[in-house]
Amino acid sequence: MDLLLAFDEELLTGDLRQLGAGLETDQGLRTAVVLSLFSDRRAEADDELPIGETDRRGWWGDSLAEIAGDRIGSRLWLLARRKILPATLVEARQMVEESLAWLIEDGIAARIEVEVTHRPPTTLAIRVGIVQPRGDRVDYSFESLWQGVREASV
Repeated sequence: MDLLLAFDEELLTGDLRQLGAGLETDQGLRTAVVLSLFSDRRAEADDELPIGETDRRGWWGDSLAEIAGDRIGSRLWLLARRKILPATLVEARQMVEESLAWLIEDGIAARIEVEVTHRPPTTLAIRVGIVQPRGDRVDYSFESLWQGVREASV
């Protein structure tokens, strides 16, 4: 059980919600998926940073991980200023899979299915299906990401 992170797709922000005297909780995996997808993972040494950026981002706590190379978040932020081309969709899908791989490694999921689509003119949509070890399936959709990304024909 996690604290519920109420996620705003338009602003790409999240916040905790109060429930009575405490905080609302998440009985599923939504908060874990939101944190995995929308926290900025540190860019790899060979990643091309968006124009005008020099910060490789990432969470400082990753340098203290108990398992070498264990990192939080995704590198989706690197795509925020890219044209939406077929290659961008492939790269986004790989980044989503990378950010959620820990669910399989930790035995929380048996399989993860990812679909990234272009919603013209300038929006990406992500759908994630998580098949748990017992066969239960949960699906999450994020339908209006990166509005305002430069338009390109797909």
